[in-house]
This record gives sequence, structure tokens and C-alpha cells, in this order.
Amino acid sequence: MSQRKVADCRKMPSDKNCDLVMTGSEEHLVPAAVAHAVANHGHQDTPELRDGIQKMLENAPDGQ
Repeated sequence: MSQRKVADCRKMPSDKNCDLVMTGSEEHLVPAAVAHAVANHGHQDTPELRDGIQKMLENAPDGQ
């Protein structure tokens, strides 16, 4: 089983004060976080965005 990761929108600069937190395997979390960034924050789906999201992921605490 792969390590679960966390993507926390609160840790990214935003004028929307988004408080979305997602957890999952990196394989599923990166595409979901990219879709959120595009749909809710007006970003373009680029390799740079995907790389930035991947780099901001943290290990989920045990039990999540």
C-alpha cells in the first residue's frame, strides 16, 4: 500500500481563502488537486502546476 499524502489548499497563497484538504495516494491526489486548482483557482493545467502540487504534498498522519 502506498503512503497516503495530503494536499492542503490553506498552505498555498490565495485570495479565496480556500480551506480544502485532500488525502490519498499521490497517483490519485495529484490529478484531483490539479482539477481543483484549474476549476476553482483559475490555474492552467501545465507541467509546472503539476510539479508544484507534487512538491507541496506532505505525508498524511497515520490513520488518514
